[in-house]
Amino acid sequence: TDVNECTGENPCTQNCVNTYGSFLCRCEPGYELEADGVNCSDMDECSFSEFLCQHECMNEPGSYYCVCPSGYILLDDSRSCQDINECENRNFTCTPQQTCFNIQGEYKCLDPVRCEDPYIQINENRCMCPAENPGCRDQPFTILYRVMEMVSGRSVPSDIFQMQATTRYPGAYYIFQIKSGNEGREFYMR
Repeated sequence: TDVNECTGENPCTQNCVNTYGSFLCRCEPGYELEADGVNCSDMDECSFSEFLCQHECMNEPGSYYCVCPSGYILLDDSRSCQDINECENRNFTCTPQQTCFNIQGEYKCLDPVRCEDPYIQINENRCMCPAENPGCRDQPFTILYRVMEMVSGRSVPSDIFQMQATTRYPGAYYIFQIKSGNEGREFYMR
């Protein structure tokens, strides 16, 4: 008659399976059987693949979990991270005069546009140099400020911003140029 070694005191550290004339040890999910055939040790799932989590994988006994960097939340799939839009959630410290601008993982407080002399402010993002002002003779008629979000990972080259000259002012000529911020020559105009 077969003796069931699994009854009474378990000879295995986790699960015991009786066989004819012997027994086998089995481990819970997330653990692996050691060479001695009796003990179970934690399986480090994070070491198997770098694609388990979008950001960082944390091993724990019998399992793992994913964590996101500051400014991101973990989505329902428990592996993907999504940026928290602090401006939408009204979770920011900008003054009432400033504009909240969401960026990946954080936000920035943008100061309102201030027109430098001889320019006068027309609206919240446009400055005009009046033609009757002698200091405006060799200056652009208007300066328009735009803040744009540029998402990483987009295919390049691609159009980011489009401006168009107008025939509204006869005899006017237009100069389009990147004034600053293109030291690495990542951008060009056409």
